[in-house]
Amino acid sequence: MMLLLFRYAAKDKRTLQAHHITHVLNAADGKFNVNTGPSFYRDTKITYHGVEAFDMPSFNLSPFLYPAANFIKNALGSPTGKVFVHCAMGLSRSSSLVLAYLMIHENMTLVDALKAVSPNRNICPNTGFLEQLRELDKKLHYQG
Repeated sequence: MMLLLFRYAAKDKRTLQAHHITHVLNAADGKFNVNTGPSFYRDTKITYHGVEAFDMPSFNLSPFLYPAANFIKNALGSPTGKVFVHCAMGLSRSSSLVLAYLMIHENMTLVDALKAVSPNRNICPNTGFLEQLRELDKKLHYQG
């Protein structure tokens, strides 16, 4: 059920516009995932960023953490910026990118970011993504 809701929401341009979404971050980009892309939104004013990530613990999400976090920061930096971050299920890939944003740009530790997001959204980064976020946490907060 949730799979259809998230894929449906990402592909429902009218609803995205009704909610004043200005930016879409697709953490499940590509033809084997949620295949939207910049051309899908070309008839809107929505700015698109895609990450072709796979929800597997062995997938290296690390190279995408800073670009995705910067995309969110830039979107929220504009006066009317509103970002829709999604993947297929909305549990692992998208939440990992949101957690990375909070860690990189809001100076939160991984634990603080998890505490900030969890009450508002059911999240469950896979074990590999969680380990990569722990490594990011160490780099950001515990080296010196």
